Amino acid sequence: MNRVVTRFAPSPTGRLHLGHAFSAIAADDYARTRGGRFLLRIEDIDGTRSRPEHVETILADLAWLGLAWDGDVVFQSERLDRYQAALDALKARGLVYPCFCTRAGIAREIAAAGSAPHGPDGPVYPGTCRAVSAAERVARLAEPHAWRLDMARAVRQAGLLPWHDEIAGEQVADPAVFGDVVLARKDAPSSYHLAVTVDDAAQGVTHIVRGADLFAATHVHRVLQALLGLPTPVYRHHPLLIDADGNRLAKRHGAPTLESLRLAGADGRALADDLRAGRLPTGFLARKD
Repeated sequence: MNRVVTRFAPSPTGRLHLGHAFSAIAADDYARTRGGRFLLRIEDIDGTRSRPEHVETILADLAWLGLAWDGDVVFQSERLDRYQAALDALKARGLVYPCFCTRAGIAREIAAAGSAPHGPDGPVYPGTCRAVSAAERVARLAEPHAWRLDMARAVRQAGLLPWHDEIAGEQVADPAVFGDVVLARKDAPSSYHLAVTVDDAAQGVTHIVRGADLFAATHVHRVLQALLGLPTPVYRHHPLLIDADGNRLAKRHGAPTLESLRLAGADGRALADDLRAGRLPTGFLARKD
């Protein structure tokens, strides 16, 4: 059996909170108890929101919790050529197309239609630019554009997409519910879906331990793995921490940051042990969905 490799992959667009700590500890412990490796990847391809100071705080917070990663920290901003190569491979097979739509234009089109299919991320893109002719696409490539996956064609080529979650059991992916997802944005060289799929394979991640809020995204990752000939890891989507009002821990809900706890003198290793034991800070619960 291959040696277990897990990872924690935060985005440096804000401070870490207890939910992040819970996930990082779960991934680290999963690897350590199996004699494996725990990797740290910084997902910093969002150039408009990523901040170097957030990277420094992430490293300090993880060390405060008593976590140590194996090898060098990997930064997605240094791996753009890998994402471009994957996108080029999909282009060569006619599986992606340029999308010139703006968010406002998509919203107007959906509103004019009166209704629209909804996927896990909200209203599904109506496929406007999928119908643009090849000649018009070439003529307009100088305009700002994203690249979308032609999901119907991708699913036909990929076929059956099984995957296993250690908590939810055997699954068969249904990425079609997401519609034609963006793989490269107008303002970023890759989307989350493409970058995370390429990186997990390149880093040899065997087990992806992450929150249940990302369960649905696995359906998209499975079709990309199949199309790009990449291995399928084992998944473990753990419960989320929520506050007493049922809100998922997030900045917009006023979740305390690890930095604030650290600077207030809290014992990070003791907090980590409490999270491992299911002893949550007062006012917080674990959600099982």
